[in-house]
Amino acid sequence: MSITEECYGRAMSRALELARAAAEDAEVPVGAVVLDPGGRVIAEAANARETEHDPTAHAEVRALRAAGARLADSHLDGCTLVVTLEPCTMCAGAIQLARLQRVVLGAWEPKTGACGSVRDVLRDPRANHQVEVVAGVGASESEALLREFFARRR
Repeated sequence: MSITEECYGRAMSRALELARAAAEDAEVPVGAVVLDPGGRVIAEAANARETEHDPTAHAEVRALRAAGARLADSHLDGCTLVVTLEPCTMCAGAIQLARLQRVVLGAWEPKTGACGSVRDVLRDPRANHQVEVVAGVGASESEALLREFFARRR
């Protein structure tokens, strides 16, 4: 099976579930799912910075670590990361180093995004690996979840 838009939608639905659970734990609601080249889920994670007392415990990094462990490889060639919010520079760097094929993102992050909004780390032609970016999958749900979370914190 090759990865299709329907597959992205299912993975984004799961990422949104993970994000909602993170919000219940007072974490910024971001969820991430890694798909293998055939579209099967091999890893998933949510933000856990506060829970783990770890500034690097972003959903993307945690999902990449789990996928690497599952595949017993630091390179995730042909894999896709589906994430509810555009990754930051740290996460984009990890994505690039993991050699993912693509990132499917929900909402753009206009302050710290590094996949095309503020910066474009993943498609920088100077880098040794470029990553395809597919944006807008589940965007309205992702944006609403983030808006509600931050409105409650104010």
